[in-house]
Amino acid sequence: MVPVLVVLMIVAFVIINVVVRVVMDRRREAKARKERMEALDIGLRLDFAEEAPSLKRVEVPNALARILAVDDEVIVLDSFRKILVGAGYSIDTVESGREALGLVQKHKYDFVFTDLKMPEMDGLDVVKGVKHYSPESDVVVITGYATIESAVNAMKWGAMDYVQKPFTEDELTDFTKKCVYRRQDRQHKRLSSTVRVSATDRPPAHEFGLPGGVFISPGHVWANVTVPGMVRMGVDDFARKMLGRIDGIDLPAKGATIKKGERLFSIRQGERSAVFHAPITGQIHEVNAELPKHVDRLVQRPYEHGWVCSMRPAHLADELGQLHIGEKAAEWYQAEIARLQEMLAAAHGETQAAPAPARGLVEGQLEGADDATWTKFTQAFLQA
Repeated sequence: MVPVLVVLMIVAFVIINVVVRVVMDRRREAKARKERMEALDIGLRLDFAEEAPSLKRVEVPNALARILAVDDEVIVLDSFRKILVGAGYSIDTVESGREALGLVQKHKYDFVFTDLKMPEMDGLDVVKGVKHYSPESDVVVITGYATIESAVNAMKWGAMDYVQKPFTEDELTDFTKKCVYRRQDRQHKRLSSTVRVSATDRPPAHEFGLPGGVFISPGHVWANVTVPGMVRMGVDDFARKMLGRIDGIDLPAKGATIKKGERLFSIRQGERSAVFHAPITGQIHEVNAELPKHVDRLVQRPYEHGWVCSMRPAHLADELGQLHIGEKAAEWYQAEIARLQEMLAAAHGETQAAPAPARGLVEGQLEGADDATWTKFTQAFLQA
């Protein structure tokens, strides 16, 4: 009987503890929402006409993000302020694209929400302007059902996503929350343009890594001379991080003779593939048969467990001199990073030199790219 009572007491304690926490959380949220609504009331009574004639600004403590919304319909902006301030966001609203572009040059915004159809300056011009003046800001297009195609076109110019109006409170808050998560995920994956040469087999998480003593081909295949005179090869850190997710890998045939520049192996991502070419000439001595079943090894320990194949070289002394190693490889990596940034900027229609942050690379950069960009990358960067 006593053990049963003890169990019941423990269960009751757990239930009471959960209930108390839920009640306290709800009270805190209710208090926070009340404070936000008070901030909304105060903000609407302040005059910011010196910055922009139609500017309305509401700032809340510990904001989840800072948002600028632009729409020529006052009722839409009223909805944005009420809904997003209540959800914990600081928000500025203006009624024209010109005002919005003036503000993004003075303030840092996490997001800019812009209507597509506006007089004087339409939403597409706002998207282009924001990505030029404030490349770190994510742009979301506000669109009606009749302009979905235009919204998709805006995404080609750098818009993050689009939201359809009219929208409910839950729809807007859920959508904005997802945008915040996507932004945080992208920032977590952001890569520094730093190239690190090190003795470790593990590539750095937020930089491009080059292991000391390993050669890199112009087609981004690494080559490591092993005893007794064999050469192991695999996907280098630049290609792996830019391509992102790897669903499968196709190995060369053991015993096959492959000339420098010929197809060596390929990796698959969904329905697309990227072909890597041989950095040297020789005969395939061994393949990593376990790799197709454990493609994660390409990420975790690429030079120890993620090698693709081993080759008995035919002209090693002559061909090694055409590969990059050490500081020379690091300098070449920097040039490759800049070249890729230029290519991606051109793909987004940027005709002028974009600020450095606009061209920041993220791990898995090519995962979300269209097939044309994927193909262009493989042709421009993976040729031997």
